[in-house]
Amino acid sequence: MTGLVLTAGGARGAYQAGVIKRISELPSLRNKPSPFKIIAGASAGAINGAALAASNSNFAEGAALLARLWSQLTFSDVFRTDASALARTGSKLALDMAFGGLIGGGRVDALVDSTPLRSFLGRHLNFDGIDEAIAKGDLYAVAITATGYHSGKAFTFVQGVPGVPLWNKSRRVALAAPLTLDHVRASSSIPIVFPPVPLAAGTSVAYFGDGALRLTTPLSPAIRLGADRLFAIGVRCQESADSLLRSELSADAELVAELQRPPLAQICGVFLNAIFLDHLDADLDHLKRMNELVRNGAVMSRSKLSEPMRVVEPLAISPSADIAIIAKTLAHRMPRAIRYLMDGLGTPDAQSADLTSYLLFDRAFTSELIQLGYRDAAQRIDEIEYFLVQQRPERRKR
Repeated sequence: MTGLVLTAGGARGAYQAGVIKRISELPSLRNKPSPFKIIAGASAGAINGAALAASNSNFAEGAALLARLWSQLTFSDVFRTDASALARTGSKLALDMAFGGLIGGGRVDALVDSTPLRSFLGRHLNFDGIDEAIAKGDLYAVAITATGYHSGKAFTFVQGVPGVPLWNKSRRVALAAPLTLDHVRASSSIPIVFPPVPLAAGTSVAYFGDGALRLTTPLSPAIRLGADRLFAIGVRCQESADSLLRSELSADAELVAELQRPPLAQICGVFLNAIFLDHLDADLDHLKRMNELVRNGAVMSRSKLSEPMRVVEPLAISPSADIAIIAKTLAHRMPRAIRYLMDGLGTPDAQSADLTSYLLFDRAFTSELIQLGYRDAAQRIDEIEYFLVQQRPERRKR
């Protein structure tokens, strides 16, 4: 089975919609179900994954829904941007910080009121479609991961065929559940920015936040569900990351001089990068090493393994352009009150404007990312089509 892995990234999730849109235009997939029997997502990837799973019997329809969802997005669809709402949050936060030691704190659990997001997602996501796709055999399982704010574990909520694999590890738990709007909201609730979301977990109700917080191995849910091929869509430009590293390691006096003391906005961006962007590359490297071990027979015999190992073929695609720079050019489109607050955190250099790129829920920005994803997929469409559609060589020989 082929699995689709959709990573986190806030507003950067629009890039994934562009990639999916181009893939859906393949003649070999026209009027057919999705090529992905397993879908696993976290954070923004949970939104995209739920939308695709609900339309898995009609891949083109699901892709069009994703593109429409992101291209129409505005700030007011995600959180309240009016001055009164922000002022109330600010006054509570100021009260907690100034007098919390005397009168107790905890009045604020998030920086913004994300009530509008529930209505927005409710208008676009039809969860009944997931059951229909499973019943038709077009979908094996869909998995959405959220982070438990009490245990600190990654909870993967799975809806799939009867008997779908589940697991309970030291840091990861999988629970069978009919997926709902609140599962998606919990998984996409960026820590500190958005409030925790209550969800049923077993026989209790617990509070959850962004799935990327503790999901350090984003490929794992799809692999555990049985995927033997994985198509992953990241949201980080590797070339840009390498360029920044070269600047930090460079002995060139001019480049060193350009590295200024980072403002708080830049530090926050790196913090979110650590949550959203860094895990996929590391997990892909780990998977490739494990594949080499399995191919070379350098692992224990299957009879001695509690979890038999197999080769899982990956294909990943990520942005060819620096999304942070795109965000920097469109930062003026943020609501005035939000822009005012962010200006107070300092101005990072253009390549490090990552904080803005996660929070720029604006159709001009998301449309740019859809187009970027579309172009990147078009550049590799033959490779992608062979991976998703063509028979593998070993099967052709039969």
